[in-house]
Amino acid sequence: MTTRTETHFTPIDQNLYAKAFQLLDPTPEPPVPPALAAPSPVSVILAAGPVHHPGPVEKTLTDALAFLDTHGWAKHRLIHPEGARCSIGALRAAAGARNAAYRDAGRLLLDEARRQHGSQWKGIPAWNDAHTGPQVRSVWEAAIQRARHLNI
Repeated sequence: MTTRTETHFTPIDQNLYAKAFQLLDPTPEPPVPPALAAPSPVSVILAAGPVHHPGPVEKTLTDALAFLDTHGWAKHRLIHPEGARCSIGALRAAAGARNAAYRDAGRLLLDEARRQHGSQWKGIPAWNDAHTGPQVRSVWEAAIQRARHLNI
């Protein structure tokens, strides 16, 4: 068995010794003017502004749109065999149940569909089936923004 031994040592930086002795016997440094001082962690957090907490309607709409982005968007059926869904199917998947957030999100989505595509739409399924993917997405995004603005 052969053991290798390194005989080369890394030279020590003499400034390292000086810094170590300075840390052991520190001399007070002049204070830094407030304008040059780094901001405290608290001031950084406060400057960042409030964190947005989506309301149940915004969360349902956002989750439903994410579901459509992940699984695909469908026309003329609630759930496509490959997993894509229509707008109502995505809302149901996001809400998990036909609860208040589901109903309010559906109302807001239909209201936005009527704003963008005319007041003739009686329900989300008919509107969903009569439009293109980009048109439907535009309504979803606007509904999410309205829910955020309304803080619902």
